[in-house]
Amino acid sequence: MSLVTLQEVFRTYLSGSEEVRALDGVSLEVEPGESVAIMGASGSGKSTLMNLLGCLDRPTRGRCLLAGRDLAQLSADERASLRNREVGFVFQQFNLLPRVTAQENVELPLVYAEVSPVERRRRALAALDRVGLAQRARHLPNQLSGGQQQRVAIARALVNRPRLLLADEPTGNLDSRTSRRIMALLQQLGREGLTLVMVTHEPDVARHAARVLVMRDGRIVSDTRQVPVEAAEDEPAPASTAMTTESTVSLPT
Repeated sequence: MSLVTLQEVFRTYLSGSEEVRALDGVSLEVEPGESVAIMGASGSGKSTLMNLLGCLDRPTRGRCLLAGRDLAQLSADERASLRNREVGFVFQQFNLLPRVTAQENVELPLVYAEVSPVERRRRALAALDRVGLAQRARHLPNQLSGGQQQRVAIARALVNRPRLLLADEPTGNLDSRTSRRIMALLQQLGREGLTLVMVTHEPDVARHAARVLVMRDGRIVSDTRQVPVEAAEDEPAPASTAMTTESTVSLPT
């Protein structure tokens, strides 16, 4: 069964007296363990689509299912519970609390889930170890590099053991070498069974995903499957942003 299913999803907003159609009949399936990059210009619908996938919003029309649950049929509390169980978020700005340690930042989702302090500590340290930062658990964010801060953010996203990781420009604030390190980590998590959906403007990042969606005017206009390039810390900068593809589906605009 697909982890994510969208069927003819529309999302409209009112801007004054004008109706804005942020999503315009989007259909999509994401299988467990897939890695998907979403690309498109500002205003193309990427953020709205991510909000739906993350249970932060509901469609105006159509069906949006996460782990078999129809978001349109869930209350706000039920969506929050589903989000807490199934989804982890990683952001471009890291969004770490500056006055608490890496470990305490990672523990935050468990505090909201009312997990006991002893279990919180155990799971937070395990998540930091998973991203290679167990030795930095007591450091504050300003004592960490940008790449290390993003690793803490990924550990925080993983601590509730979600099946879906949503990443919004996860390398946008990082230099190219650090970006490759983060993508290598995300690919490793994918090999362990995590499903990854990320928004990126960078073709060099998208080439590390197995599938690339391009959005325009609230629609998916192309859906490309490719052989992902393996990321590595010592990987040289690519000479070209061309992607090796297995199959491409172009959708009418």
